[in-house]
Amino acid sequence: MLENINDYSLEDLKKIKKQVDQAINTYKSRAMANARKELEKTAKSLGFSLSEIVAIAPVKSKVAAKYANPEDPSQSWTGRGRKPRWVEAFIQKGNTLKDLEI
Repeated sequence: MLENINDYSLEDLKKIKKQVDQAINTYKSRAMANARKELEKTAKSLGFSLSEIVAIAPVKSKVAAKYANPEDPSQSWTGRGRKPRWVEAFIQKGNTLKDLEI
């Protein structure tokens, strides 16, 4: 570190400040580059490239259906997201979601 910072001239202090500001501004990108190198080494040691590992999409688990259309059992709904038209129509006829539960 800077031991005798008070002994530096104003010009030297400004140069140091500029270097520190630049180091601060590039810190994240330098840290990311180092992290990428480490990850590439690890991937290579496991027999893969980093791009192969990153390209793999996470496996999404399917959610079981909670509701089924009594008129067409092939139509089902998990209860997530927007209600399908057949659910809307069923409810408009005076029924409830409880009546559609599997």
